[in-house]
Amino acid sequence: MEKQILHVDVNNAYLSWTALDMLKHGSKLDIREIPAIIGGDESKRSGIVLAKSMKAKECGVKTAETIYQAKQKCPNLQVFSPRFDVYKENSNKLYHLLLEYTDKIERFSIDECFMDMTNYLMNDTLLNKGKEINRRIKEELGFTVNVGVAHNKLLAKMASDFQKPDRVHTLWEEEIPTKMWPLPVSELFMLGKKTVPKLYNMQIKTIGQLAKSDKNILQKKFGKHGILMWEYANGIDNSEVKYLPERPKCISNSVTLPVNISNLSRLEEIATVISDQVAYRLRKEGLLANTVNVQLRTKDFEDSSHQSKLPQATDVTKEISEKAKELLKQMYKKGMQIRLVGVKVDNLIEKEQQQLSLFSNSNKKQKNLDKVMDNLKEKYGYDIIKRAGKMDLDGFVKLKDV
Repeated sequence: MEKQILHVDVNNAYLSWTALDMLKHGSKLDIREIPAIIGGDESKRSGIVLAKSMKAKECGVKTAETIYQAKQKCPNLQVFSPRFDVYKENSNKLYHLLLEYTDKIERFSIDECFMDMTNYLMNDTLLNKGKEINRRIKEELGFTVNVGVAHNKLLAKMASDFQKPDRVHTLWEEEIPTKMWPLPVSELFMLGKKTVPKLYNMQIKTIGQLAKSDKNILQKKFGKHGILMWEYANGIDNSEVKYLPERPKCISNSVTLPVNISNLSRLEEIATVISDQVAYRLRKEGLLANTVNVQLRTKDFEDSSHQSKLPQATDVTKEISEKAKELLKQMYKKGMQIRLVGVKVDNLIEKEQQQLSLFSNSNKKQKNLDKVMDNLKEKYGYDIIKRAGKMDLDGFVKLKDV
């Protein structure tokens, strides 16, 4: 099965996170909007620039140069000390938001993560998930990210480094010749600074030239690293996302509809499909949910949500779906034009924590049905089977609301 990989990279993390913390604590100054840097000890001429604002960049200030050099270029530059406690806090917020999508997350650095979305797309596309994550981080956490969308870690990382800030870029295999090969060879991921001059001496100045080079010659010149360079230049990377399993605190999914929907029965069908996706992942994680939450967004971007506790913790699709539809009916008002529907389950517990109930065997038939369907999805892919009478979300592309 083809891998589905996202790379999420925070734009100007240190400066953005410092700015958010200052605003949170009452500052009237947004340092993202002035010539500003995050730097080391300003009293020492050797203190260096760790991050810079766009205004500072326009003055010619560069990351890793000394603060003294930066102030020569920009006399009104303001310097702020690094706050690693703040950076850790925001990094953890980012990580826990991403856990709502997959538990296979590699924290590549404090401000970037790889996400393995294979088997977690739930009838959606990787690009749509990338756009949703980009939007949610901006709206819910207050900073922006670039998201790279690809079929391996290398291409996802390269894609996220394309035009910044606040962008979502794809780098599919067929896009390599037009998007990656024209780039300077120095921009190839994991290529050391000492290697670049040696490649220049071989008249290899672009990634495309490296990709078309004789890999045997590269191996003789650089050893195993020469083969790796050639593979990377050709978009070849079979490495896995190295993740440390961590249980999600909640599981959610939402869909932005291609047309506004005001018909309640159609909205119920959408909620049913999303509930199926959420319950499927709940079972994959070996968790049970105590609470169901439904979110609606109108055509005017007004958000509302309702939540309700379940009679007992469950991972059964029908029970979650019925609760979601019940909440939807409570929220729905005639004539509402809905553009987004979301379902979330939280207050999660391990299956072993569930207390025995008088009704524990009453849903045995539904549990068996879920198990059979899950096995088919695991073997043949999520989209191989759908519950009878339930609409495929893709079908809404062809619908016009009435």
